[in-house]
Formats: sequence, structure tokens, C-alpha cells
Amino acid sequence: MVLSVVLSAGLAAQTQEGARRAAFLKMIDRPRVALAPQVSGDRFSYAADAEQRVPGLWVRPQGAGKHPVVIVLHGTGGTKEGQLPVLKQLAAKGFLAVAIDGRYHGERIAEKTGSAAYQAAMLKTYQTGREHPFLYDTVWDVMRLMDYLETLPEVDATRIGMIGFSKGGMETYLAAAVDSRVKVAVPCIGVQSFAWALDHDSWQSRAGTFQSSLDTAAKETGAAGVDAKFVKHFYDKVAPGIYGEFDGPAMVPLIAPRALMTINGEIDARTPMPGLELCLAAARKAYARAADKFEVVIEKNTGHAVKPEALVQAVDWFVKWL
Repeated sequence: MVLSVVLSAGLAAQTQEGARRAAFLKMIDRPRVALAPQVSGDRFSYAADAEQRVPGLWVRPQGAGKHPVVIVLHGTGGTKEGQLPVLKQLAAKGFLAVAIDGRYHGERIAEKTGSAAYQAAMLKTYQTGREHPFLYDTVWDVMRLMDYLETLPEVDATRIGMIGFSKGGMETYLAAAVDSRVKVAVPCIGVQSFAWALDHDSWQSRAGTFQSSLDTAAKETGAAGVDAKFVKHFYDKVAPGIYGEFDGPAMVPLIAPRALMTINGEIDARTPMPGLELCLAAARKAYARAADKFEVVIEKNTGHAVKPEALVQAVDWFVKWL
């Protein structure tokens, strides 16, 4: 009797996890087009959809044959070029290290618009419901990147890892949660509970990364100001489910039993520790039978940053599991 109850509970959990993955994939899905890759030296690009080409950069390891791959994702305001030091560290360990520009970043914006393009895109999504430039569209781009990597003769497509920072950290755990091709994930300063932050007046630092679009949206709506209620309203339009079915405590456990290392700062206002602990508790439960594949790194007295020693731990994690 007890065994049947346990088995039923396990099947129900698997069904819920499958439904959550399917719901997320359905939300970001769009018609697939030919990848139409273009390569020039250490630069490449491919078609993510009918309207978007994704520029990328790679650093190849020495030696012939097939290599494992690590995809590196930048944070808000960053670029693929900004990830070169990480790419070189990974290539020195034998990985084909790859970075792309996220939506409305790097080469995907006009040179002089800077972060204004990203802010404008988020506001446009709030107004029209078109696109998901905050996190979700880049997850799609990463999935198409893996489609491309699978076509390359020098790539061992059974050994793909991901690491991301801040915005890229969130994109890393979301992509790994819904695409099993990611065998090792290291989300840095990104794992968090949006719901906890909204419920405990700790949303300001994260929302500050798109403050301009928030302020304009509030003004257009006639809201008295930007508070937790309005931020929820904004998220509902710009990143549906981000503080609900696709929040950190729901998505991070979906990576199990594949290797996962989380890196966070102890005093990072963008990933408040109580919300992070909710994610970690859910993940520990999911990794109960694969505890060796789950590692938590908390950088003491550190805010929104990844120190060199933590990055070394991340690279070692890829060496161990890829």
C-alpha cells in the first residue's frame, strides 16, 4: 500500500514536470526556419526564426576530433565579446566554448542605441504582447544554437554544457530545465524566486535592470507608480509565468538528474537569499538520488558578482561532468 502511494506520487510529479516543460516550450515556440549558418573565422551566425539572426563567437580547443561544448551567456548590457576571458578558460580545458549575443544586445542592436533598444523592446512587448525579449526569446535562441552545434563534425552533441551570468544565469536554468540536451548547467547570480521577491518587497534591484520600460509602462497605464502589484502586471505581459509556474523553485528542479552547480552572492539584492533558498530546497529534493550532481556555491559577503575563484569552480564542474 505504501509503495503504491509513493509510486503514484512519483508519477504525478513527473506528469506535472512534463506539463510545465510543455507549457514553457509552447509559449516560446515559433515556426522553424532553415538555420542558414554563416561562418567567418571565430565568428558565426544562424537564423533563430524568420526575423532574427543570432551572431556568435567561439574559441576552439587544441586537438582534432569531437569536443564537448560549453555555451556562455552574458548578462544585461553585456555582449558575447565580453565573455572572451571565460571562453578562453574553457577552451584551455578542451571545450569548444561558444557565446552569443542575447536579444537586443551586442550586434543585435544599432551601435548607438545601447540598452535603450532592450528597454524599448520590453515596453513594446508590454504594449503589444509580441516577442519575449526578457529571458524567453534568448532561451529559444539557445535551443536553435544547439540545433546548429549538432550539425558540426567537431562537436560531441552528447556533451553540451551552459553557463550564464545574471540575465544569462536565468536563461541558463530555464533552457536547461526544458531542453535535455544541456547535460551540465551552471547558472551564476541568476537563480531566484520572483514570487518571493514580489511578496517581500525585494523586487526593486531586479526590476531596476529594466526600470525605464517599467516607468513608461506605468505612466501609459495611468498607474500611481511602480509597486509590486504593477510589477506583477508588467511581468504578466512581458514574461508570463515568471513568478508562477516558471519561477525558479518550479524550473530549477527540472534540470535533475543532470549536473547542476548554482553560484550566488550571499548579499546579492537581485537574488535575495530567502528566495534562493526556496529554489535550492526544491532542487535538493529533486536531486535526492543524484546528490553528487548538485553543488551550491554561495560567495560570502558578495553582491551581484562572480569572483574568479567561483569561476574556477564552475570550469572544474564542467571538466568533471562533461
